Order: sequence, then structure tokens, then C-alpha cells
Amino acid sequence: MSINRSTLPEPTTPAGRAGLAALLEEPARAVVALDFDGTLAPIVDDPEKARADVRAVEALSRLTPHLEAVVIVTGRPAAVAVEYGRFRGVAGLENLVVLGHYGLERWDATTGRVSAPEPPRGVNEVRLALPGLIQGLGLWSATWVEDKGSALAVHTRRAPDPDAAFELLRDPLAELAARHGLVVEPGRYVLELRPAGMDKGRALTGFLKERQAKSVLFAGDDLGDLAAFDAVEELRGQGIAGITVCSGSEEVATLADRADLVVPGPEGIAQLLSALATTITP
Repeated sequence: MSINRSTLPEPTTPAGRAGLAALLEEPARAVVALDFDGTLAPIVDDPEKARADVRAVEALSRLTPHLEAVVIVTGRPAAVAVEYGRFRGVAGLENLVVLGHYGLERWDATTGRVSAPEPPRGVNEVRLALPGLIQGLGLWSATWVEDKGSALAVHTRRAPDPDAAFELLRDPLAELAARHGLVVEPGRYVLELRPAGMDKGRALTGFLKERQAKSVLFAGDDLGDLAAFDAVEELRGQGIAGITVCSGSEEVATLADRADLVVPGPEGIAQLLSALATTITP
């Protein structure tokens, strides 16, 4: 296949360039994995109003049929990511998979169903205790609690001083989570209390065990995506070429420092997916 890479951005690392080359050489053996918020969907003040960039979804509809698989790996409930991504029933996305709650839930486009375990008891106990803790810190009106069913996320983006509210909540939420067998996952002005034992890296690695992939691309924007970056680096040692992409933000520099390729936010992700689709389409 003749490959025109003129529209594709160039990774800055040798490993990233090798990963992109492997994806382009044999796309039918490649997996593209993507975070949702901040990667496919722009970050917004109200998480319930987040929606995937329509250009990214259109690019995925062209790209997915030529790949081994496309998988969305997100901290959101799988069904919510499907709704906010507007993935259901889109031509070309018949084999899309969404791993929600860091892999605890799974939605397959082939069945249209979500499979998920029962939430651990600790989540309900934290759900009951959280309002009193936040009120006691004087932050009830400055924060917003997102109930994800199997996890709870406290957002500080709406606060007059989001950074100060975030830091004030960090230790008390960590103590509350630990008392009930949960962990705290920090993000972009959000602290998520969720069950231990699963992260995006494990979710990605577990998914790839089902496939015959020779290369993997993972794109994310936040600290919770570092585990998936780690997984890609480990997979390279097992003979699977990989490329890590940061959906760039001034709020999270750590991910950009670790990435093989940095693009300008969800718009850049949409452009990258479109360029990949154009490049590998016969």
C-alpha cells in the first residue's frame, strides 16, 4: 500500500515513530485506544454537557473498519460515554468497544449492551458520607459531585479558586476513600473516589490480550492516562509497537512530557484521527 504521510504529525521520539510506522504498515493489526474527556470531548465546566467532537466521531467511522479495533478507555460509566460520544448506531463503528470505570464496565457496539459488576459496598458508604465532609470544609456550593454509580467524582472547576479547593479536598477525600477500601484518582480539577485494582493501563492491557495486535496507539489528556502510557511502554518490551499521544493542555504538563506526540487538545485529536483515516484508506 502506498502511504502518504504528509498530513500526519511526526512523533518526537524514536519509539513513537516506530509505533506510527507499524500502525501504518499493517493497520488491520493495530488498536487505537482513546480517553474520552479532554481527548475526544473538550473539557467543560459541567461534565454532563461534555460531548465528543463530531469531527473525531466522523474520523473514527472512517478509520475503525480498517483497524484491528478501536476502544474508548474512560473513567466515565460506559453507557454515559456511549451517549455523550453519540457512538450508537454510527456506520463504521459496529465493532467499537467502550471500557468504562477504568475497565470495570464494558460496552460492545456489536451487542449494544453494557456488562458490569455490582458496585462495591464502599462506594455507597462514601456516597452517604461525602456531603457532610464537603459541607464541613465549606465547599458545598463551590464543588459539584458526579455520581458515576461505581465511583464518585468531586469537581472543583466551578469554584472561585479551583486549585485551592482541590488542595483542600485532597487529603480528606483520600482518608475517606481509604476507610472504605477505595482509592482517589486525581484529574483536571477533579478527585475521583473509586474501587482499587483497576486503572486505564490494566484495562488497555487486558483488552489487547483479546486481540492479535502488532501495534497500539493510546491518546489521553490527564494524570489518569499515565497508567495507559506505562502499559504502552511495557507492551513495547513484548514486541508490540506503540505510540502515546497527549491531547495537550496547559493544565497537565506531566502527560505531555511523557508523550511521543503532543497535539492541541480534542481538535488536534480529531485532526490526527482524520489524517490516519485518510492515510490508510485504500
